[in-house]
Amino acid sequence: MTDGPTTAKVSKGDIVHVDYDAYIAESGMLFDTTNADKAKEAGIFNENLTYKPMPVLVGGGRVFPGLDEALAEAKVGERTTVEIPPEKAAGARDPKLVENIPLREFFRQDIRPEVGMEVNIKDRVGTVVAVTNRMVRVDFNRRFAGAALRYEFTVLDKIEDAVAKALAICEMDYETSEGFRAVVSPDKVTLYLPDVCKYDPKWLLSKYKVVADLREVFGRVDVELVEEYLKKEEKPTEEKPTEEKPTEAQAKAAEEKAPEEL
Repeated sequence: MTDGPTTAKVSKGDIVHVDYDAYIAESGMLFDTTNADKAKEAGIFNENLTYKPMPVLVGGGRVFPGLDEALAEAKVGERTTVEIPPEKAAGARDPKLVENIPLREFFRQDIRPEVGMEVNIKDRVGTVVAVTNRMVRVDFNRRFAGAALRYEFTVLDKIEDAVAKALAICEMDYETSEGFRAVVSPDKVTLYLPDVCKYDPKWLLSKYKVVADLREVFGRVDVELVEEYLKKEEKPTEEKPTEEKPTEAQAKAAEEKAPEEL
C-alpha cells in the first residue's frame, strides 16, 4: 500500500503566491484582500489596484512579521487563519505621535484637510483625526498601530522555476513583471528591462530591492540589468511596376494601324 500525495510545506526563502483576506481582529473589518468581489462588498475597492494572488518571498520582510512566521509554517493549498498581535503587526501605538498642527501649514501646501485623509506634512505621513478652526490633529502612527490583525490565507503554490522566480521578484518589488525577460545561470541573473523602466522614477528606487531579493533567492550572484535600444526595422517600400517602352518597330506598326481603327 502506497502513501497518498503529501502536501508541500513552505519554508523561509520560498517564493509563493498567496490569496488572503485581512481583518482588524477586534471589529472584524476587512481592510485588505486579493479578491476584488470581497473588496467591493466591504466598500474598500480601489480601481488603481490589481486584485490577484500576491507573490511573497517568505521571510523577506515584505509583510508583517506575524504573517511572515505563519507563511513559513503553512502548507500549500490549505486555508490558514492566524491572529497577529500588535507587536508582530504594525507595532504599539505611541500617543506622542498624535500632534496638533496649525491649519495654515496645510493651506500653504494647498491642502484642505478632512477627517480620515492621509496627508504628507513636514515630510511625514499621517492621518487627519480632527479639524478645528485653527488646528488639525494628525496621527503619525503607522496604520493599524496598536491593533491585532487577523489573516485568512492560502498558499496557492511554490514557484520552482528559476526564471519564474526572477519575474515574481519584479512583480513583488516593482508591482509588475510585464515586459521583463530573465536569463538565469548558476552565477548570474540577467534582467532585460521593458521600455517603461527608462523613464519611470519608481524603477530607480525599486531596482535596489529587486537586486537585493535576487541575491537573497539565488545567492551571491552577479545581477545584470539590461536596457535595450533596438533598431527599428524599416518596412520595404513597394516599387511601382515600370511600363515597358515599345520598340521602334512596335511604334511604327502602331502608327500604320491607327488610321484603320478610326
